[in-house]
Amino acid sequence: MLTVFGSINLDVSVGCVHLPRPGETLLGTNALLSPGGKGANQAHAARRFGVPTRLFGMVGGDAFAGPALAKLADSDVDLSGVEVSGSDATGLATITVNNTGENAIIVAPGANLAACASQVSNAALRASRVLLLQLEVPWPESLALARRARLAGCKVVLNASPLQPGAALDLDAVDLLIVNSIELDQLCAQHGIDGSPMQRARRLANAQHIDVLVTLGADGSFLMQADGQQVRAQALPVKAVDTTGAGDTYAGVLCAAMASGEPPQQAMAFASVAASLACLRAGAQVAQPSRADIDAHIGELGRGADFCSPHETVAA
Repeated sequence: MLTVFGSINLDVSVGCVHLPRPGETLLGTNALLSPGGKGANQAHAARRFGVPTRLFGMVGGDAFAGPALAKLADSDVDLSGVEVSGSDATGLATITVNNTGENAIIVAPGANLAACASQVSNAALRASRVLLLQLEVPWPESLALARRARLAGCKVVLNASPLQPGAALDLDAVDLLIVNSIELDQLCAQHGIDGSPMQRARRLANAQHIDVLVTLGADGSFLMQADGQQVRAQALPVKAVDTTGAGDTYAGVLCAAMASGEPPQQAMAFASVAASLACLRAGAQVAQPSRADIDAHIGELGRGADFCSPHETVAA
């Protein structure tokens, strides 16, 4: 079982020639209304991978809540932990996507800010192998839940996104930290860590006694483990249509594979293929691949044998 505590949004996406500059009005194309939110996206990706997944979060008592939860329900994500706020609107994200698949996103959190660690029982944590967290719900609640999960014997994974400038994160209850290159830069600057991206990831892992996984988009991802082991995964070469939700797909599938007992190398291979395939369609959850889709592409690459490999030694 995988437990996800996080955000639930409705996404409004609009295609455009280029991302608008300050003060610029553009005529867009291909408007899309679809479910989103980092927590919901990751839970959906994990369930599509085939692992029982339970989502805990908040929606508003409004017309946005139903569409925000529809695909999760259709994919059999356990939504018994999702509660309704009587005073807040369902989270809403506005997304612009340019011709090369790059995006710019603004999120109105709404009910996500009312999500509470108390929604997740100790029994739910004991039944889970992995707890997956992000930063679109209040961090103090996620941190409190992480500490309880540790006591329950549950592995804690934090996708530190979106990381606000200057935000301080206490990582004492985190086992695995997932960041992109920008988030790695931000965290290392806070901790006074310099060097190449791999050196910084290793130094951060050593300083915090955690595993650090860095996603690099088309350049794949790499993992620096607290014990000094290093793993790198390539990305599947694709022509991106929309990168919205690709990082969430990676995190969800990675944690699902970990919860099913896969070693880091294979979990990263599954996640890399899934994230690449998610870029081939517009939207977040609607673009996420099934386990069969992922397996088909892993198979083309020798079932991951050549797809994910130990990385070269990096100077400390």
